[in-house]
Amino acid sequence: MGLFDGTALERPVTCERCSQSIGLCKCPRDKKGKVLLPSQQSPRVRREQRSGKFVTVLAGLEKGPDAKTPSLDDMLRLAKAKFATGGTINKSGEVELQGDHRDKVVAWLVSLGYAAKPAGG
Repeated sequence: MGLFDGTALERPVTCERCSQSIGLCKCPRDKKGKVLLPSQQSPRVRREQRSGKFVTVLAGLEKGPDAKTPSLDDMLRLAKAKFATGGTINKSGEVELQGDHRDKVVAWLVSLGYAAKPAGG
């Protein structure tokens, strides 16, 4: 289904953000199908203690393909480089970084345009 469907002028419906066809677009969207901007996402950053060591967890990030809304893989890569630490994406889709970087991660996400807040104690 697209603009001028069935005519010689037929064009696929494209995303207003990344300009790719809707089938190829990976921009984060809400339940109604509208694109979520970083400022509309509110990730929570918490720290957990596992086996006596701290892990910083970024929860609530939506996936996205462009520079303004990086995918979880890109966000993990950027965070690992920024904070010089190891990390992974867990099974529930949360970014985990080794060490206690909660306050620095919150400040970094806010500088990227996210409405991030620290969680936990």
